[in-house]
Amino acid sequence: MELRPYQWEVILPALEGKNIIIWLPTGAGKTRAAAFVVKRHLETVDRGKVVVLVNRVHLVNQHAEEFRLMLDKRWTMATLSGDMGPRAGFGLMARSHDLLICTAELLQLALMNPEEEEHVELTEFSLIVVDECHHTHKDTVYNVILSRYLQHKQQKAKCLPQVLGLTASPGTGGATKLQGAIDHILQLCANLDTWRIMSPKNCHSELLEHNPKPCKQYDLCQRRKEDPFGDLLKKLMNQIHEQLEMPELNQQFGTQTYEQQVVELSKAAAQAGLQQRRVYALHLRRYNDALLIHDTVRAQDALESLQNFYLREHARKIQMLSTERWLLELFDGHKNALAQLAALGPENPKLEMLEGILLKQFGSSNHPRGIIFTRTRQSACSLLLWLGQQAGLQNVGIKAQMLIGAGNTSQSTHMTQKDQQEVIQEFRNGILNLLVATSVAEEGLDIAQCNVVVRYGLLTNEISMVQARGRARASQSVYSFVAAEGSRELRRELTNEALEVLMEQAVTEIQKMDPKEYKAKIQELQLAALVKRAARTAQRESQQKQFSAEDVQLLCINCMMAVGYGSDLRKVEGTHHVNVNPNFSLYYTASQKPVVINRVFKDWKPGGTISCRNCGEVWGLQMIYKSMTLPVLKIRNILLETPHGKIQVKKWSRVPFSVPDFDILQDCTQSLSDLSLD
Repeated sequence: MELRPYQWEVILPALEGKNIIIWLPTGAGKTRAAAFVVKRHLETVDRGKVVVLVNRVHLVNQHAEEFRLMLDKRWTMATLSGDMGPRAGFGLMARSHDLLICTAELLQLALMNPEEEEHVELTEFSLIVVDECHHTHKDTVYNVILSRYLQHKQQKAKCLPQVLGLTASPGTGGATKLQGAIDHILQLCANLDTWRIMSPKNCHSELLEHNPKPCKQYDLCQRRKEDPFGDLLKKLMNQIHEQLEMPELNQQFGTQTYEQQVVELSKAAAQAGLQQRRVYALHLRRYNDALLIHDTVRAQDALESLQNFYLREHARKIQMLSTERWLLELFDGHKNALAQLAALGPENPKLEMLEGILLKQFGSSNHPRGIIFTRTRQSACSLLLWLGQQAGLQNVGIKAQMLIGAGNTSQSTHMTQKDQQEVIQEFRNGILNLLVATSVAEEGLDIAQCNVVVRYGLLTNEISMVQARGRARASQSVYSFVAAEGSRELRRELTNEALEVLMEQAVTEIQKMDPKEYKAKIQELQLAALVKRAARTAQRESQQKQFSAEDVQLLCINCMMAVGYGSDLRKVEGTHHVNVNPNFSLYYTASQKPVVINRVFKDWKPGGTISCRNCGEVWGLQMIYKSMTLPVLKIRNILLETPHGKIQVKKWSRVPFSVPDFDILQDCTQSLSDLSLD
C-alpha cells in the first residue's frame, strides 16, 4: 500500500489537518490517498472518529475494501447503506467504531433523527471524507450536510471536523467563460470549507506516466437515408397534435427539447383541470420516447416500448375517457404496419458503427475488456439484446452483460445491489468482457482496466465525459464517441472538451490566488450561502402555512376524483407520506404482488401497488410499517385542490400545508375510533 510521489504531494496539507479537495484523474488512486490520510488521522488525533460519505450504495463496500487494506486491525470500521436491513442505530454504530463508511443520505437522516440510538452530530466526527465531492452544490444531500457544518463554523463551534473532498472533475457548473468557471469552483471550495484544491505540480509527469489518457476517436455516421418507421410514428404524433389543437406546440419530434415541452404541457393541463389535454401530452411523450429509442437502437426496440405502454394502459384503465379510447384505437390501428416497417426497415447506422469498433478492438487485443455507456436503462437492455444477436461479435468472444441503476420505476427494468456486485465481480474475473452501462458505472466504480470505452450517442456534461473516459485505463486504450454527423450529441461532446480545458484553467487560477484574497472570498461565499439557505427555509415554512390542511383536497391526477384531504396525511420517517384516514381504502385497489424495492428497511417493507378504484391510475404503494398496512402516496400522481385553485407539485416538501409526523399510538387509535363510529 505504498503511495506514489504524486499522491504524497496532494495529501500533505491534509496530514497537517487542513481541509482540502484532492483533484486527481479517475484511476489515479484518490481513494488510496484518502485511506492513508484517515490512517494517519486516527494515529495522531486523540479519540479521532472518521466518516466517509459516498453517493452510491455500491461504493460503500468497494471503499471498505480499500480502507481495510490501509488500516491495521486496531481500528474498528463499520459500513452502512440503505440496503443492509435491520441494524443497530446509526448513532450507536458511529460512537462504537473509529471509521464509518456510509451513504450520505443515512448520515443526513441521522443528523435529523431525534432518537438517541439513531442521532449523531457532525461535531462527533473529527474527519469527514466526501467522495465525488463535485456533487456538493445546490440542494444535494452532500451540500445539505456541509451546510450544517458551515452553520457550526459560523456559530464558532469547537471541535469542527476536518474535511477531505475527492474528485476527478470539479466541473464548470454550466459556465462557458473563465470567470464563471472560477466562480463555480470557488463556490464548491466554500461549500467544503476548503483551504486549497490540491493537484500534482512537481510530480505531474509521474502522474501522466501512471495514468495516461486513452486515444480518443470520433466515430461518426450518417443518419438513416430513409426512415419509414420513424415517419409513421411522426405521422401519428401529428394526428394527436391535430386533436390537441395547439399549433404553437413545437414539433421537433424525437428530441429531448420536445420531451420537456410535453412534460410541461401535462403539468399545466393537470393544474387547469384539462384532463383530455393531459392525456394527449402523456401519450405524445411515449411516442417521443419511442423515437429516441429508435434513434439510439432499433425500430423493433422502439415498437416494443410503445406496445408495453399500451398493454399497461389496457390492463389498468378501469374507466376510460373518450380521448384515451381514441388514442388506444389509433395505436392499435397502426401497430401491424409499424411491426412490418420495424422488421423491414434499414439498420441503424450507429449500430453498424458500433459493431465495427467492437470487432476491431475485440478481434485484435489480448484479453480485451470494454464498456459501452448509454443514456437510459431501456437502451442498455436493447443494446445487450442486439449484441447477443450479432454472430460476428460472438465469434470474437464478446461476453456482455448490462450494468444499470438499482432504482425501480414502473417504466423500466432495474438491477438489485446484489446483481450489480455479481456483474462487476464477473467483469473483474474475466467471465464477462463487455459491460453495457448507464451512468451508474461512470463514477467511483472500481472496475477492471478497459481497452475500449464507447460513449454511445450521449448528451451529457463535461463531468460525465471525464468520468467515463477514466474507465479506459489499459495501455493504448481507445475512447470512442459514436454519434450521427451534425447531431446535438456531437456538438455537446465538442463543447465538453472545451469545458474541460476551461475547468483546468479555472482551477489553475484559483490555485494561484493570494491566500488572503482566497480566504476572504471563501468566507464571503459561505456567509452568502447560509443567508440564502435560511431565506429558502423561511420561504418553505411560510409556503407550508399557506393553507390549512383540511382546506386542501387530494384529487386523482387522472380522473380528478376527490379522494381525501391534506389533513389525512402523515409523514413516516420524515419522508413517506401516508393517508391515515381508514375511509381512504374505499378509493383505491391494491395489487397482491408486493412492489420490488432494492432495499431492506429497518421498520417497514413494501406491499402492493395502490391504484385509483375509479380509473386505475397508480397512486403509490402499501407500506407494512410495524405490522400496520399504510397507503403511501406519490405526489406526482396526486393533484391538490386549494382554495386558490388546482396545483401540482414535484415534491411533498413543496405542498402548501404542513404534514405532521406519524404517531403510531395516536393515529392508529384515531383510525380505530373512526371505524367504530362508521
